[in-house]
Amino acid sequence: MSSLLFWNAFAAFASTAQITTLLEILIFLPLTLATLSQSAFLLLSLLLTLHSIIHSTLSLVLPTINFSSGRILSLPSFLPFFQLPVHPFLLLLVFNIFSTLTSTTPSFLITLTSWYGTLLRYSSPVMAGLESLASLIVIQSAGMVSKELAERSEGYQFGLLIASASAYVAAAAWVVLSFVDAASTPITAMLFGCALTSLLFLTGIGFALRRTNVVESSALACFVAYNIWQCTDDTRVTDYDWGNIGSQYSPLVENLIPHLETMFKFMTQSLPRPLIAALLFRLVILHRASRIVAKMSDDGWDEDDGAAGWEGRPSSNITNLVLTYRQTIFILVYSHLLLIDHNVDVYWRWANVFFTLLMWSVELLVWGTDDEESHWKVD
Repeated sequence: MSSLLFWNAFAAFASTAQITTLLEILIFLPLTLATLSQSAFLLLSLLLTLHSIIHSTLSLVLPTINFSSGRILSLPSFLPFFQLPVHPFLLLLVFNIFSTLTSTTPSFLITLTSWYGTLLRYSSPVMAGLESLASLIVIQSAGMVSKELAERSEGYQFGLLIASASAYVAAAAWVVLSFVDAASTPITAMLFGCALTSLLFLTGIGFALRRTNVVESSALACFVAYNIWQCTDDTRVTDYDWGNIGSQYSPLVENLIPHLETMFKFMTQSLPRPLIAALLFRLVILHRASRIVAKMSDDGWDEDDGAAGWEGRPSSNITNLVLTYRQTIFILVYSHLLLIDHNVDVYWRWANVFFTLLMWSVELLVWGTDDEESHWKVD
């Protein structure tokens, strides 16, 4: 009984440690960017990325010990405890390097952070493309699941229609509220009109060809509205001094209160909620899409191949790697969102919208299949 309580308490502490490390990353990166400089922020991001790669690799290769008594000891489960003090140590290290005299900062660190920052900036097409692909996969998966549910009973049909109608209304309201900022220039106004027109035409074509349903189209409408909202001026930090104000402070230990006040002001007033929404959306959509891609190959393999379901298949191995290195992906995505300039990100958002609509149109016109006997009429 005492052994069971011990292992339950250990599992609870391990989960708490994982959440704490996530919160440390969420706070330390913008804190460094606000109180020191962009170079300090990039150095901390790089150190956290390298540490997370080492941590994830150890969790992947460390064995699980089976005792003769039947108890199983997973060595990777101990890693979150050792990770807790590393993040504050890296934060203090970066503050000690950059907070006093930036002229004494080693030149190789400045060069390294510059290369890393360039890599993050040029990763915008990759980030936008992955988000677009993952979003379309998740949306189409939701459409397929909704079709199966609608064929079971009229109750599911009614509920899905109500949910889809609510999604249409929410997307329309979202677009109307974002119109003034998102279409503030002639170019963005043209893109705004083209995106909505393309969405309406593709939805009508999909309904006419019976290759989509209201769940899929309403989810895509919400996705377009979300990206339009991300193009507004409220999606990035404004009215805050992002300069190198760290040089105004003495060493960190002697002036802890000003740094804490800066962090509190930044987290409560300056860090925009749309940025957090973009981070959560991108991570959740990538996680969900990796699961769906792993299961998509289930019908393409025979059960005689030695694997039941999708466990042990190549797509499953890729998904396991993504899940193992999810902290590294979190740091890279978060660092990119904090670093990227809003004026540049706007056009990648529009590219994301049109790339998604293009892939959807190809899927509707090329890879779609007609349903001869459909129990749920899309019209």
